[in-house]
Amino acid sequence: PYGYTSFYYNITRNLKFGEKNTIAVEVKNEGQNSRWYSGSGIYRHVWLKTLTPVHVAQWGTFITTPSISEKSASVSIKTKLVNEGTSSAEISLITTIINDKGAETGKTESKLTLSAGEQKEIKGEVEINGPQLWSCESPSLYKAITQIYQYGQLVGREENTFGIRKITFDVEKGFQLNGKTVKLKGGCFHNDNGPLGSKAYDRAEERKVELLKASGYNAVRCSHNPPSPAFLDACDRLGMLVMDEAFDMWNKGKNPYDYHLYFKEWWQRDLESMVMRDRNHPGIIMWSIGNEIPERGEELGVKTSEMLVKAVKNLDPTRAVTAAVNDLTPDKDPYFATLDVSGYNYAVFREGGADVYEKDHQRVPTRIMVGTESMPMQAFGSWDMVQKHPYVIGDFVWTAWDYIGEASIGWRGYPQNNDFYPWNLAFCGDIDICGWKRPQSYYRDALWKADQLAVFVKSPLPSFKESLLRSIKWNWVDVVAGWNWKGYENKPLEINVYSSCERVELFLNNRSLGTKVTNRSTKFIASWIVPYQAGELKAIGYSGDKPVQTSVLRTADKPAKTKLTADNTQLKADGQDLSYITVELTDSKGRVNPNAINLVKFSVKGDAQIVGVGNGNPMSLESSQLPQRKAWKGKCLVIIKAGKTPGKITVSAQSAGLSSSTVSLNSKIY
Repeated sequence: PYGYTSFYYNITRNLKFGEKNTIAVEVKNEGQNSRWYSGSGIYRHVWLKTLTPVHVAQWGTFITTPSISEKSASVSIKTKLVNEGTSSAEISLITTIINDKGAETGKTESKLTLSAGEQKEIKGEVEINGPQLWSCESPSLYKAITQIYQYGQLVGREENTFGIRKITFDVEKGFQLNGKTVKLKGGCFHNDNGPLGSKAYDRAEERKVELLKASGYNAVRCSHNPPSPAFLDACDRLGMLVMDEAFDMWNKGKNPYDYHLYFKEWWQRDLESMVMRDRNHPGIIMWSIGNEIPERGEELGVKTSEMLVKAVKNLDPTRAVTAAVNDLTPDKDPYFATLDVSGYNYAVFREGGADVYEKDHQRVPTRIMVGTESMPMQAFGSWDMVQKHPYVIGDFVWTAWDYIGEASIGWRGYPQNNDFYPWNLAFCGDIDICGWKRPQSYYRDALWKADQLAVFVKSPLPSFKESLLRSIKWNWVDVVAGWNWKGYENKPLEINVYSSCERVELFLNNRSLGTKVTNRSTKFIASWIVPYQAGELKAIGYSGDKPVQTSVLRTADKPAKTKLTADNTQLKADGQDLSYITVELTDSKGRVNPNAINLVKFSVKGDAQIVGVGNGNPMSLESSQLPQRKAWKGKCLVIIKAGKTPGKITVSAQSAGLSSSTVSLNSKIY
């Protein structure tokens, strides 16, 4: 009943051998399993596995690295074998460790007898000399290849990827990875992939991680459910830390038909699925057992948390267990006491509220804390607490990536009323559903990285028909990356520059408007009031006297042509690989017009198809699958999926009155 749980069935007894068999899956999505858009149907991969009677149990391999130094590392491998045959079997189990260059680095071998119907866990240990440690900067991976021999014949083979790394948590040094303190620059996300709905194509999941890494993130929170295996694989390859989360509710519901109806019967199986499936991923550093659980301040919540923590620890004692908690009052102390790391939702909630961490530390000095949710507008205060205090190990913004559902919370607040139509996106993400950075993401660049600079204009009129509400919510300042303000000539506009440079100088049409310091004391923001004149608005950031960064806004003429840019031009001809093509509407000089909303139509030649279109507009009601989309802020997106026939693929974009353009892709069998 939990739509995010990986599950499996042995269908051997149902098969008609020698005949054609059809596997049918009936999907029942009868209630509100989630409080946001979840998708429906088979939206993640399905595998059909054929096994001999003696085989490794599903998720039956558990790899840990209990001892690590620069010279060597011990790799512990537990393998659960199953004999579903009718007679006992003499087994030889061999596990070989392969490094990322394909070289063998160690091996363990066991011989045993398995009786009919018996399960047995085999323990092996391998010493690796000169191990390559997994880290965010260098995500080195190893493979454990397990082979089962019965009477000298190979009857089973399985591969498991893992990393060699050491993690610790404490109040004095915070979170440490391989002995070095790492502050978690984190973000939350839901499971959908924007224009694709919830379809978890490998490339879609990988691209999400790539773009988050490029924006400075080193950690993600899978809110509030287990993600796809493809997403976790991408995190392992690219060096992203993960908080893997199980549930959004336990015994008490948040919607009448949600998971609380099934929790008592299903929690153990669902929790086991998450932990056993995911426990070999080196990127995962914490298990989260819940988010804003309604009974969090009650005895029922404490007892349930103890039960869940115990179950997780029995399956994996190597990682910390946490939960995300809101309404941060002392009555939550017994609940927090059941956890290794205490997850704080909105500890920095308003100006003057940043001392929640500090007060709780004085009251409970042994508590390790992490900001499991924070608001974009509180980015400075939230990150300031992380930098100041070792016992606050990181901050996860709500959200890193925008998502379908919880419509309009980034503009209108929460809870939502029934009049939010036609809003359909949350509109609170640092990165929008197309994968494009929003203004708040550029501010986070200034908080997290050196020599960053971005210039924006505060909109003189609301970007939407309704004004941005001034109550506490998940919004950002209504600013625009554009210098097209016809009708506002010589009228004052507020210019905001986000900068981690030492100082910033602003120019309008090559005339200096002065220099301002940007640092922690200014919250890395500089502002000017500038009478609008068409042309060029340019900010230059300096380190000492040296220019280190430039950000420019230019007035664009009316759109004249389309420009296509593909993130991936070399595709696998596997019926799964994707290319994300950004469409920009530019004037004759190649400048994007930020006001352009022209309809763009797409066509494809070659063995490929359009699987999604988007533009980031949270109020757009257009289809995400038709071969057309209106631009928004001068851009739209088309997603191409390769077929299984290799060859050239040509994607064209046409818009009435504009010159058309094409981009060429190539697919081949790898």
